[in-house]
Amino acid sequence: MIVRETLPNGVKLIAQEMTGFRSVSMAVWIQAGSVYESGAESGISHFIEHMVFKGTERRSAADIAAQMDAVGGSINAYTAKECTCFYAKVLGENIDLAADMLSDIACCPRLDPADIEREKGVVCEEILMLEDDPEDLAHETLSAVIYGDSPLARPILGTQDTVRAFTRDDILSYMDKRYIPRNMVISCAGNFKMEELRAAVNKRFDRRGRGDSRILPKNELIREKRFRAVEKDIEQVHICLGFPGFPGDTEEQFALLVLNNALGGSMSSRLFQKIREEHGMAYSVYSYPTSYSDTGYFTLYAGTGEKQAAKVVELMLREIESVKKNGITKEEFARSKQQLKGNYLLGLESTASRSSSLGRGELRGRIYTDEELIRRIEGVTMESVEAVIPRVLDTERMAGAFVGRINKRETEVKRIFETA
Repeated sequence: MIVRETLPNGVKLIAQEMTGFRSVSMAVWIQAGSVYESGAESGISHFIEHMVFKGTERRSAADIAAQMDAVGGSINAYTAKECTCFYAKVLGENIDLAADMLSDIACCPRLDPADIEREKGVVCEEILMLEDDPEDLAHETLSAVIYGDSPLARPILGTQDTVRAFTRDDILSYMDKRYIPRNMVISCAGNFKMEELRAAVNKRFDRRGRGDSRILPKNELIREKRFRAVEKDIEQVHICLGFPGFPGDTEEQFALLVLNNALGGSMSSRLFQKIREEHGMAYSVYSYPTSYSDTGYFTLYAGTGEKQAAKVVELMLREIESVKKNGITKEEFARSKQQLKGNYLLGLESTASRSSSLGRGELRGRIYTDEELIRRIEGVTMESVEAVIPRVLDTERMAGAFVGRINKRETEVKRIFETA
Protein backbone atom coordinates (compact mmCIF):
# COMPACT_ATOMS: atom_id res chain seq x y z
CA MET A 1 0.00 0.00 0.00
CA ILE A 2 1.22 3.49 -0.87
CA VAL A 3 1.08 5.97 2.03
CA ARG A 4 1.00 9.71 1.32
CA GLU A 5 1.01 12.41 3.95
CA THR A 6 2.32 15.86 4.74
CA LEU A 7 4.59 16.03 7.76
CA PRO A 8 4.17 18.70 10.47
CA ASN A 9 7.22 20.47 9.02
CA GLY A 10 5.44 20.80 5.64
CA VAL A 11 7.46 18.19 3.74
CA LYS A 12 5.45 15.72 1.64
CA LEU A 13 6.13 12.04 2.37
CA ILE A 14 5.28 9.12 0.12
CA ALA A 15 6.23 5.57 1.00
CA GLN A 16 5.57 1.94 0.17
CA GLU A 17 6.55 -1.05 2.28
CA MET A 18 7.83 -3.92 0.09
CA THR A 19 7.84 -7.33 1.75
CA GLY A 20 10.56 -9.79 0.85
CA PHE A 21 13.30 -7.16 0.52
CA ARG A 22 16.21 -6.51 2.87
CA SER A 23 16.96 -3.03 1.55
CA VAL A 24 15.25 0.32 1.86
CA SER A 25 15.70 3.17 -0.61
CA MET A 26 15.01 6.73 0.43
CA ALA A 27 15.21 9.90 -1.64
CA VAL A 28 14.77 13.62 -1.06
CA TRP A 29 13.35 15.46 -4.06
CA ILE A 30 13.63 19.23 -4.27
CA GLN A 31 12.06 21.53 -6.86
CA ALA A 32 15.42 23.02 -7.78
CA GLY A 33 16.70 22.59 -11.31
CA SER A 34 17.80 24.57 -14.33
CA VAL A 35 14.25 25.76 -15.13
CA TYR A 36 14.14 27.65 -11.84
CA GLU A 37 17.38 29.53 -12.46
CA SER A 38 17.94 33.02 -13.83
CA GLY A 39 20.63 33.58 -16.45
CA ALA A 40 23.23 34.47 -13.84
CA GLU A 41 22.21 31.45 -11.75
CA SER A 42 22.65 28.99 -14.63
CA GLY A 43 24.08 25.79 -13.17
CA ILE A 44 23.62 26.72 -9.50
CA SER A 45 21.22 23.83 -8.73
CA HIS A 46 23.82 21.37 -9.99
CA PHE A 47 26.62 23.20 -8.17
CA ILE A 48 24.72 22.92 -4.87
CA GLU A 49 24.31 19.19 -5.49
CA HIS A 50 28.11 18.97 -5.54
CA MET A 51 28.66 21.23 -2.55
CA VAL A 52 26.44 19.42 -0.05
CA PHE A 53 28.75 16.40 -0.19
CA LYS A 54 31.75 18.55 0.81
CA GLY A 55 30.60 18.62 4.40
CA THR A 56 27.75 19.62 6.69
CA GLU A 57 27.48 21.24 10.10
CA ARG A 58 27.91 17.78 11.69
CA ARG A 59 29.85 15.75 9.12
CA SER A 60 32.94 16.20 7.01
CA ALA A 61 33.07 14.85 3.47
CA ALA A 62 35.09 11.90 4.83
CA ASP A 63 32.47 11.28 7.52
CA ILE A 64 29.68 11.10 4.94
CA ALA A 65 31.56 8.46 2.96
CA ALA A 66 32.82 6.49 5.98
CA GLN A 67 29.49 6.32 7.82
CA MET A 68 27.63 5.09 4.76
CA ASP A 69 30.39 2.61 3.85
CA ALA A 70 30.31 1.26 7.42
CA VAL A 71 26.79 -0.12 6.89
CA GLY A 72 27.35 -1.23 3.28
CA GLY A 73 25.02 1.45 1.95
CA SER A 74 25.27 4.02 -0.81
CA ILE A 75 24.38 7.68 -1.13
CA ASN A 76 24.40 9.90 -4.20
CA ALA A 77 22.54 12.65 -6.03
CA TYR A 78 21.69 14.09 -9.43
CA THR A 79 20.30 17.30 -10.86
CA ALA A 80 17.70 17.43 -13.64
CA LYS A 81 15.89 20.22 -15.42
CA GLU A 82 13.04 20.36 -12.90
CA CYS A 83 14.45 18.85 -9.72
CA THR A 84 17.43 17.82 -7.62
CA CYS A 85 17.39 14.38 -6.02
CA PHE A 86 19.48 13.08 -3.10
CA TYR A 87 19.11 9.34 -2.54
CA ALA A 88 20.41 6.54 -0.34
CA LYS A 89 20.06 2.77 -0.17
CA VAL A 90 20.71 0.83 3.03
CA LEU A 91 19.54 -2.25 4.89
CA GLY A 92 16.17 -1.70 6.55
CA GLU A 93 17.77 -1.64 10.00
CA ASN A 94 19.75 1.48 8.99
CA ILE A 95 16.83 3.62 7.86
CA ASP A 96 17.48 6.18 10.64
CA LEU A 97 21.04 6.72 9.36
CA ALA A 98 19.77 7.23 5.80
CA ALA A 99 17.20 9.80 6.94
CA ASP A 100 19.71 11.59 9.14
CA MET A 101 22.36 11.78 6.45
CA LEU A 102 19.97 12.88 3.70
CA SER A 103 18.50 15.60 5.90
CA ASP A 104 22.00 16.68 6.90
CA ILE A 105 23.23 17.20 3.34
CA ALA A 106 19.97 18.69 2.04
CA CYS A 107 19.33 21.06 4.95
CA CYS A 108 22.64 21.76 6.69
CA PRO A 109 25.53 21.96 4.19
CA ARG A 110 28.60 23.80 5.48
CA LEU A 111 29.38 25.60 2.19
CA ASP A 112 32.94 26.44 3.14
CA PRO A 113 34.28 29.24 0.87
CA ALA A 114 37.50 27.30 0.18
CA ASP A 115 35.44 24.24 -0.84
CA ILE A 116 33.31 26.41 -3.12
CA GLU A 117 36.34 27.75 -4.97
CA ARG A 118 37.85 24.28 -5.30
CA GLU A 119 34.58 22.74 -6.54
CA LYS A 120 34.26 25.36 -9.26
CA GLY A 121 37.22 23.72 -10.94
CA VAL A 122 35.60 20.28 -10.63
CA VAL A 123 32.31 21.41 -12.20
CA CYS A 124 34.11 23.29 -14.98
CA GLU A 125 35.94 20.05 -15.76
CA GLU A 126 32.57 18.28 -15.84
CA ILE A 127 31.34 20.85 -18.38
CA LEU A 128 34.42 20.18 -20.51
CA MET A 129 33.86 16.45 -20.16
CA LEU A 130 30.32 16.80 -21.53
CA GLU A 131 31.66 18.84 -24.44
CA ASP A 132 34.15 16.04 -25.12
CA ASP A 133 31.37 13.42 -25.20
CA PRO A 134 29.81 13.93 -28.64
CA GLU A 135 26.72 11.80 -27.99
CA ASP A 136 25.85 13.71 -24.80
CA LEU A 137 26.65 16.98 -26.54
CA ALA A 138 24.27 16.13 -29.39
CA HIS A 139 21.40 15.53 -26.95
CA GLU A 140 22.21 18.69 -24.98
CA THR A 141 22.34 20.69 -28.23
CA LEU A 142 18.99 19.28 -29.34
CA SER A 143 17.38 20.36 -26.06
CA ALA A 144 18.73 23.88 -26.56
CA VAL A 145 17.50 23.99 -30.17
CA ILE A 146 14.04 22.55 -29.61
CA TYR A 147 13.23 24.82 -26.64
CA GLY A 148 14.66 28.03 -28.09
CA ASP A 149 14.35 30.79 -25.49
CA SER A 150 12.40 28.72 -22.93
CA PRO A 151 13.93 27.86 -19.54
CA LEU A 152 14.21 24.19 -20.52
CA ALA A 153 16.84 25.17 -23.08
CA ARG A 154 19.30 26.08 -20.31
CA PRO A 155 22.09 23.57 -19.61
CA ILE A 156 21.87 21.79 -16.25
CA LEU A 157 25.60 22.24 -15.67
CA GLY A 158 25.58 25.96 -16.47
CA THR A 159 28.54 27.55 -18.23
CA GLN A 160 32.15 28.13 -17.30
CA ASP A 161 31.39 31.83 -16.78
CA THR A 162 28.34 31.39 -14.55
CA VAL A 163 29.96 28.68 -12.43
CA ARG A 164 33.14 30.71 -11.91
CA ALA A 165 31.06 33.67 -10.74
CA PHE A 166 29.08 31.88 -7.98
CA THR A 167 29.58 33.19 -4.43
CA ARG A 168 28.55 31.71 -1.09
CA ASP A 169 25.87 34.39 -0.80
CA ASP A 170 24.50 33.39 -4.23
CA ILE A 171 24.22 29.78 -3.09
CA LEU A 172 22.58 30.65 0.24
CA SER A 173 20.11 32.97 -1.51
CA TYR A 174 19.10 30.29 -4.00
CA MET A 175 18.74 27.63 -1.31
CA ASP A 176 16.66 30.07 0.74
CA LYS A 177 14.26 30.26 -2.20
CA ARG A 178 14.13 26.63 -3.30
CA TYR A 179 15.29 24.37 -0.42
CA ILE A 180 12.21 24.79 1.75
CA PRO A 181 9.67 22.22 3.04
CA ARG A 182 6.91 22.99 0.56
CA ASN A 183 9.32 22.27 -2.31
CA MET A 184 10.45 18.94 -0.83
CA VAL A 185 9.23 15.38 -1.25
CA ILE A 186 10.63 12.37 0.63
CA SER A 187 10.07 9.01 -1.04
CA CYS A 188 10.81 5.65 0.52
CA ALA A 189 10.38 2.04 -0.60
CA GLY A 190 11.49 -1.30 0.78
CA ASN A 191 11.97 -2.96 4.15
CA PHE A 192 10.75 -0.54 6.83
CA LYS A 193 7.86 0.09 9.19
CA MET A 194 5.82 3.21 8.61
CA GLU A 195 5.98 4.33 12.23
CA GLU A 196 9.79 4.03 12.13
CA LEU A 197 9.93 6.09 8.94
CA ARG A 198 7.73 8.82 10.42
CA ALA A 199 9.92 8.96 13.51
CA ALA A 200 13.06 9.13 11.37
CA VAL A 201 11.91 12.01 9.16
CA ASN A 202 9.57 14.04 11.40
CA LYS A 203 12.38 15.47 13.48
CA ARG A 204 14.41 16.37 10.41
CA PHE A 205 14.00 18.22 7.09
CA ASP A 206 12.83 21.37 8.84
CA ARG A 207 14.78 23.85 6.74
CA ARG A 208 13.31 27.34 6.73
CA GLY A 209 13.48 29.92 3.96
CA ARG A 210 11.49 32.72 2.44
CA GLY A 211 10.51 30.74 -0.63
CA ASP A 212 10.37 31.76 -4.26
CA SER A 213 7.38 33.79 -5.37
CA ARG A 214 8.45 34.02 -9.01
CA ILE A 215 5.98 32.72 -11.58
CA LEU A 216 8.00 30.56 -13.92
CA PRO A 217 7.63 31.36 -17.64
CA LYS A 218 5.91 28.73 -19.72
CA ASN A 219 8.13 26.39 -21.70
CA GLU A 220 7.31 26.21 -25.40
CA LEU A 221 8.72 24.14 -28.22
CA ILE A 222 9.87 25.78 -31.42
CA ARG A 223 7.22 26.14 -34.12
CA GLU A 224 9.49 25.91 -37.14
CA LYS A 225 12.39 23.80 -38.37
CA ARG A 226 15.76 24.49 -36.78
CA PHE A 227 19.14 23.01 -37.58
CA ARG A 228 22.35 23.31 -35.56
CA ALA A 229 25.73 21.75 -36.31
CA VAL A 230 28.61 21.55 -33.81
CA GLU A 231 31.96 20.94 -35.50
CA LYS A 232 34.12 18.33 -33.72
CA ASP A 233 37.17 16.56 -35.08
CA ILE A 234 35.91 13.03 -34.36
CA GLU A 235 35.28 9.91 -36.39
CA GLN A 236 31.48 9.83 -36.21
CA VAL A 237 28.64 12.26 -36.79
CA HIS A 238 26.11 12.15 -33.96
CA ILE A 239 22.60 12.84 -35.20
CA CYS A 240 19.63 13.93 -33.08
CA LEU A 241 16.25 14.69 -34.60
CA GLY A 242 13.67 16.22 -32.27
CA PHE A 243 9.89 16.41 -32.54
CA PRO A 244 6.99 17.69 -30.41
CA GLY A 245 5.98 15.48 -27.47
CA PHE A 246 3.67 15.65 -24.45
CA PRO A 247 3.81 16.35 -20.71
CA GLY A 248 4.28 13.26 -18.56
CA ASP A 249 0.82 12.82 -17.05
CA THR A 250 -1.25 12.66 -20.23
CA GLU A 251 -2.96 9.90 -22.17
CA GLU A 252 -1.04 11.03 -25.26
CA GLN A 253 2.25 10.29 -23.50
CA PHE A 254 1.28 6.63 -23.05
CA ALA A 255 0.36 6.38 -26.72
CA LEU A 256 3.73 7.94 -27.57
CA LEU A 257 5.51 5.36 -25.42
CA VAL A 258 3.93 2.63 -27.52
CA LEU A 259 4.86 4.41 -30.74
CA ASN A 260 8.42 4.88 -29.45
CA ASN A 261 8.94 1.17 -28.85
CA ALA A 262 7.86 0.40 -32.40
CA LEU A 263 9.91 3.14 -34.03
CA GLY A 264 13.21 3.12 -32.15
CA GLY A 265 12.84 2.10 -28.52
CA SER A 266 13.97 -1.51 -28.77
CA MET A 267 16.18 -3.92 -30.71
CA SER A 268 13.14 -5.05 -32.68
CA SER A 269 12.23 -1.47 -33.62
CA ARG A 270 12.19 -0.14 -37.16
CA LEU A 271 15.15 2.20 -36.80
CA PHE A 272 17.36 -0.47 -35.22
CA GLN A 273 16.45 -3.11 -37.75
CA LYS A 274 16.71 -0.82 -40.77
CA ILE A 275 19.81 1.26 -39.98
CA ARG A 276 21.89 -1.20 -37.94
CA GLU A 277 20.80 -4.67 -39.00
CA GLU A 278 19.88 -4.11 -42.67
CA HIS A 279 22.32 -1.37 -43.69
CA GLY A 280 25.03 -1.74 -41.04
CA MET A 281 25.42 2.04 -40.82
CA ALA A 282 25.28 2.56 -37.05
CA TYR A 283 26.16 0.76 -33.86
CA SER A 284 23.95 2.95 -31.68
CA VAL A 285 20.52 3.96 -32.96
CA TYR A 286 17.43 4.56 -30.85
CA SER A 287 14.53 6.86 -29.96
CA TYR A 288 12.99 8.04 -26.70
CA PRO A 289 10.39 10.50 -25.38
CA THR A 290 11.24 13.16 -22.79
CA SER A 291 8.48 14.66 -20.65
CA TYR A 292 8.32 17.60 -18.25
CA SER A 293 5.55 19.23 -16.23
CA ASP A 294 4.15 21.31 -19.06
CA THR A 295 5.74 19.98 -22.24
CA GLY A 296 7.79 17.21 -23.82
CA TYR A 297 9.62 16.15 -26.94
CA PHE A 298 10.59 13.04 -28.89
CA THR A 299 14.15 12.23 -29.98
CA LEU A 300 15.64 10.01 -32.68
CA TYR A 301 19.38 9.37 -32.41
CA ALA A 302 22.05 7.66 -34.51
CA GLY A 303 25.84 7.76 -34.53
CA THR A 304 27.51 7.03 -37.87
CA GLY A 305 30.56 7.74 -40.03
CA GLU A 306 30.68 11.18 -41.61
CA LYS A 307 30.43 9.80 -45.16
CA GLN A 308 27.21 8.01 -44.23
CA ALA A 309 25.60 10.83 -42.24
CA ALA A 310 23.36 12.08 -45.03
CA LYS A 311 22.21 8.55 -45.86
CA VAL A 312 21.39 7.79 -42.22
CA VAL A 313 19.35 11.01 -41.91
CA GLU A 314 17.55 9.99 -45.08
CA LEU A 315 16.79 6.53 -43.67
CA MET A 316 15.53 8.01 -40.40
CA LEU A 317 13.23 10.41 -42.23
CA ARG A 318 12.05 7.63 -44.53
CA GLU A 319 10.91 5.56 -41.53
CA ILE A 320 9.15 8.60 -40.13
CA GLU A 321 7.28 9.12 -43.39
CA SER A 322 6.37 5.43 -43.50
CA VAL A 323 4.86 5.59 -40.02
CA LYS A 324 3.00 8.81 -40.87
CA LYS A 325 1.58 7.25 -44.01
CA ASN A 326 0.84 3.70 -42.86
CA GLY A 327 0.95 3.76 -39.05
CA ILE A 328 2.37 0.78 -37.15
CA THR A 329 1.29 -2.83 -37.59
CA LYS A 330 -0.91 -4.80 -35.22
CA GLU A 331 2.12 -6.94 -34.36
CA GLU A 332 4.22 -3.88 -33.51
CA PHE A 333 1.38 -2.46 -31.45
CA ALA A 334 0.90 -5.63 -29.40
CA ARG A 335 4.65 -6.13 -28.91
CA SER A 336 5.18 -2.52 -27.84
CA LYS A 337 2.44 -2.64 -25.21
CA GLN A 338 3.74 -5.90 -23.80
CA GLN A 339 7.25 -4.45 -23.67
CA LEU A 340 5.99 -1.44 -21.72
CA LYS A 341 4.24 -3.66 -19.18
CA GLY A 342 7.24 -5.95 -18.84
CA ASN A 343 9.68 -3.08 -18.35
CA TYR A 344 7.47 -1.48 -15.71
CA LEU A 345 6.84 -4.68 -13.75
CA LEU A 346 10.51 -5.67 -13.83
CA GLY A 347 11.38 -2.23 -12.51
CA LEU A 348 9.25 -2.89 -9.43
CA GLU A 349 11.76 -5.54 -8.35
CA SER A 350 14.16 -2.79 -7.23
CA THR A 351 13.50 -0.67 -4.13
CA ALA A 352 15.53 2.15 -5.69
CA SER A 353 13.45 2.28 -8.86
CA ARG A 354 10.23 2.10 -6.84
CA SER A 355 11.30 4.95 -4.57
CA SER A 356 12.25 6.96 -7.66
CA SER A 357 8.90 6.32 -9.31
CA LEU A 358 7.03 7.39 -6.17
CA GLY A 359 9.09 10.54 -5.69
CA ARG A 360 8.83 11.70 -9.27
CA GLY A 361 5.10 11.13 -9.28
CA GLU A 362 4.53 13.01 -6.04
CA LEU A 363 6.71 15.89 -7.23
CA ARG A 364 4.50 16.17 -10.32
CA GLY A 365 1.35 15.89 -8.24
CA ARG A 366 0.00 12.49 -9.28
CA ILE A 367 0.77 8.95 -8.07
CA TYR A 368 -0.55 5.82 -9.74
CA THR A 369 -0.79 2.38 -8.23
CA ASP A 370 0.70 -0.53 -10.16
CA GLU A 371 -2.79 -1.58 -11.22
CA GLU A 372 -3.65 1.93 -12.45
CA LEU A 373 -0.48 2.15 -14.55
CA ILE A 374 -1.08 -1.25 -16.11
CA ARG A 375 -4.64 -0.17 -16.90
CA ARG A 376 -3.33 3.00 -18.56
CA ILE A 377 -0.95 0.96 -20.69
CA GLU A 378 -3.70 -1.51 -21.53
CA GLY A 379 -5.97 1.42 -22.36
CA VAL A 380 -3.78 2.55 -25.25
CA THR A 381 -5.54 1.67 -28.49
CA MET A 382 -4.35 1.54 -32.05
CA GLU A 383 -6.56 4.57 -32.67
CA SER A 384 -4.87 6.57 -29.90
CA VAL A 385 -1.43 5.77 -31.34
CA GLU A 386 -2.61 6.79 -34.82
CA ALA A 387 -3.92 10.04 -33.34
CA VAL A 388 -0.56 11.08 -31.89
CA ILE A 389 1.53 10.17 -34.97
CA PRO A 390 0.82 13.36 -36.99
CA ARG A 391 1.07 15.52 -33.84
CA VAL A 392 4.51 14.12 -32.95
CA LEU A 393 6.14 13.33 -36.28
CA ASP A 394 5.62 16.83 -37.61
CA THR A 395 8.61 17.53 -39.86
CA GLU A 396 7.59 21.20 -40.11
CA ARG A 397 8.50 21.53 -36.42
CA MET A 398 11.51 19.23 -36.51
CA ALA A 399 14.76 20.21 -34.78
CA GLY A 400 18.13 18.81 -35.79
CA ALA A 401 21.39 18.69 -33.80
CA PHE A 402 24.54 17.30 -35.41
CA VAL A 403 27.95 16.87 -33.78
CA GLY A 404 31.09 15.80 -35.63
CA ARG A 405 33.03 16.70 -38.76
CA ILE A 406 29.81 18.04 -40.17
CA ASN A 407 31.11 21.03 -42.13
CA LYS A 408 32.14 18.78 -45.02
CA ARG A 409 28.67 17.24 -45.16
CA GLU A 410 26.51 20.04 -43.80
CA THR A 411 25.13 21.17 -47.17
CA GLU A 412 24.03 17.65 -48.08
CA VAL A 413 22.68 16.80 -44.62
CA LYS A 414 20.91 20.13 -44.29
CA ARG A 415 19.31 19.77 -47.71
CA ILE A 416 17.80 16.39 -46.73
CA PHE A 417 16.72 17.80 -43.36
CA GLU A 418 15.06 20.90 -44.81
CA THR A 419 13.26 19.15 -47.64
CA ALA A 420 11.69 16.51 -45.38
